Amino acid sequence: MVMLNTDMKVAETPAEGLEDYSVNDSYKAWLKKEGVKVYEEFYFPSLAKIELGAWERKGGQGAVIHIPNTHMPNDCHVVEIRPGGKSEPEHHMYESTIYVVSGHGATTVWNNEKEKQSFEWGAGALFSLPLNARYQNFNGSGTEPARYIAVTNAPPMMRLFQDNDFIFNDDFAFRSRFSGDEDFFSGKGKLFKRRIWESNFVPNLPDMPLYGWKERGAGGINAMLEMSNMNMKHHVSEFPVGTYKKGHRHGPGAHLVLASGDAGFSLLWTKLDRSDMIKCDWQKGSMIIVPGDDMFHQHFNIGTTRARYLALKTGDMGLYTPQAGGKADGPDKSLKEGGWQVEYEDEDREIHEIFERELAAHGAKCRMKAFIPWCTGEVGPMSEKET
Repeated sequence: MVMLNTDMKVAETPAEGLEDYSVNDSYKAWLKKEGVKVYEEFYFPSLAKIELGAWERKGGQGAVIHIPNTHMPNDCHVVEIRPGGKSEPEHHMYESTIYVVSGHGATTVWNNEKEKQSFEWGAGALFSLPLNARYQNFNGSGTEPARYIAVTNAPPMMRLFQDNDFIFNDDFAFRSRFSGDEDFFSGKGKLFKRRIWESNFVPNLPDMPLYGWKERGAGGINAMLEMSNMNMKHHVSEFPVGTYKKGHRHGPGAHLVLASGDAGFSLLWTKLDRSDMIKCDWQKGSMIIVPGDDMFHQHFNIGTTRARYLALKTGDMGLYTPQAGGKADGPDKSLKEGGWQVEYEDEDREIHEIFERELAAHGAKCRMKAFIPWCTGEVGPMSEKET
């Protein structure tokens, strides 16, 4: 098994690593013009510890996590607003969803001065900015910085129009998405069948209610998120102590952020013999990005508490690709049926052996006996009601 080299590739200065950028690639040109620190990596053990560079217009410091793959449908901006600081007002023709890593503050959103909406946020909050609406972020503390990540679909949008003056300076208001409604960021929402939660603001994602997703296995719970009428689609999943989710694949660009859980790991591989398999250890605040259509991945909880992650990702265009099965129900279907999922009975025995070794190293017990015949542990939860 090949273990991941955690030495991150980083352009230490704005110019370094960017000299091959094409003038025809508007996204790469924007990165160079911003002069922001750029990381080219898909595994970050701690979002709180990512080293940042100057990004004054964002309110202090920042970095862009950019995987050098023209098929990547999104990127991730890591921003830290200085104590008592604020960002410059801006608007843009790409979608953006913010997850607050630490600190507290407020955001103001508007199409015009008469329709300004402001709301407060703290660590664990999630919200989406309406397309091309103006906004400004404020740090609510005079002594501590506030750090957040923003996953955006800037790369394909900039490459589509090839005109960043249009991306940042067009004044068209998408009123069908945001028209200044007073309760737009109130935190209210509506639950639809199949675990779909529609809301534009989640005040505390680690504590939001989730619902059964038995198809993914072992008592897992989930909510699919619809936010700000966006094409980008996100979800939240949680699984019990001593269990793991079924292996699966999908289109590139899913940013997995650990919202809770004290110990776990993910395995990622592309080759059928798993000769290229890598292991990413995680805890609360870690992030793993799925960079390719053909990359299988599987998540394992070896800690003492339930583990919850947020998947920030593109919409249907990036998920339902031919390489990933090409079907909307792919996440719930076995590979044998044309889906994207590896059922427990079909997974390689080594997968479970790795899990049990990791559990033993943490003094924990496996609870997968009901699903894995060769499990040496005990019968654990078989549905969300048994956890």
